[in-house]
This record gives sequence, structure tokens and C-alpha cells, in this order.
Amino acid sequence: MALAHEKIEKNVGLLAIFAAIAVSLGGLAEIVPMMFQAEAIQPLPGVKPYPALELAGRDVYVREGCYNCHSQMVRTLRFETERYGHYSMAGESVYDRPFQWGSKRTGPDLARVGGRYSDDWHRVHLNNPRDVVPESNMPAFPWLAKNKVDGPTIQLHMQALQRLGDPYSDAEIKAAPAAVAGKTELDAVVAYLQGLGKHAPRGS
Repeated sequence: MALAHEKIEKNVGLLAIFAAIAVSLGGLAEIVPMMFQAEAIQPLPGVKPYPALELAGRDVYVREGCYNCHSQMVRTLRFETERYGHYSMAGESVYDRPFQWGSKRTGPDLARVGGRYSDDWHRVHLNNPRDVVPESNMPAFPWLAKNKVDGPTIQLHMQALQRLGDPYSDAEIKAAPAAVAGKTELDAVVAYLQGLGKHAPRGS
């Protein structure tokens, strides 16, 4: 046994192979159980895949990099729950691909922003944040009011999510282009923001 151990230690190539095997086995032991756990997570009551307009808004939110400054994860700390509401739960994000948790907060967390402000407030804020928050360092997004949502693209996105397991019905997918017809990206982002946290548990 000692001879075999010495042989491995003195052979760099053999040592590298065994080290890679050990790291792979260790990684699998940690990752595989988490994969099965993720599949076992059930949506919270009322949580459904995003409607077409909200999904379009989420796509714009990701495209514009909003996650670089805004997390969507309320931690289980008292000062967090007092400010934002109930801490975030995995069952809220089962249909988020990719999920928007994270830890970067240049701006406030948005996990519970739905319903806190009016649609008009969000429109003004996105067009020029300093019109409603003078000290804001958030960039303006005036082009969102000019860009139209592309219905066929959203329809294809919903079809892809359906293949991944999101329970969209064929009727919902078929109706997607009509649901976003004439809507701007600004309309879509506002719809997405207004939906955030609406099914979260109450209290902290």
C-alpha cells in the first residue's frame, strides 16, 4: 500500500488524474443532492409562470442589466424583513430562468416592489429616475417607451419554457402575440415590476 502511494506521489500525471477523480466525486456528492432538492421545490400558492407581458418585461429587465444593481432576495435578517417584508422563499422563484436572487445592491431590493408604487410612478422613474428620486444614481431608460414588444419572440420564449417544464398551456402560448400587441417595453417592465412579490407570505 505504501509503495502504491509513493508511486502515485512521484508520478505527476497519475497524481493529477487521481486528484481530478477525487474533486469530481466530491463535487457530485454536493451538487447531485441539490439538483434533486431543486426539483422537489413546489411553487408557493398563486405562483404561476409569467404572463406574456410580464415575461417580456422580465426579458428587458435582464437585457438591460438591472440585476447588476438590484437584487431580488430579502435575507432572513430583521432589518431586512422590517424594510422589505417577508424573507424570500425558493417557491417564489421556481419559474425564474435565471433567478434574480444575488447580493448586489446599488439600488434597493425589488423582491417586494409590486404594488408599492403606481404604474405612473414607475414610468416616470424608468424614463428619468431623478424626476421622482432627486438623489438617485440610476441611469435613465427613455428608449423603453419607444421600443415595441415583439409578440412572436415572446411566443417562442414561452414555448421554450414549456419544454423546460413551465406549465404554460398551448392556449396561453397561442394568445401571447395578441397579449403584447401594441405594448412598449416600458409597459412590459412596469407589468413585471408590479408583479414582483405579490404572492409572497405576509409578515416577517
